Amino acid sequence: MTSHTCSSAWPTDRVAEARAVIADVAHHSDQLIRLACNVLAQHGETPSERADAQRLLVVVDARRPVRRAQREDQGRAAR
Repeated sequence: MTSHTCSSAWPTDRVAEARAVIADVAHHSDQLIRLACNVLAQHGETPSERADAQRLLVVVDARRPVRRAQREDQGRAAR
């Protein structure tokens, strides 16, 4: 079993990765973009960055087919 240590750089690293995904959305899956938006919406440095991430999340979610969106939302509610 592998032991994971919690680094104080964790949020900084995840925010940097999220920014890289958002900077190149054309080459990433919607699921990865959603994850990046969620990270930036919570951990973004400025209110503007957090708001932009939330707006992009709305756009990406609007592209989902209705049935797929319902399945994903039901899966989240079950957790």
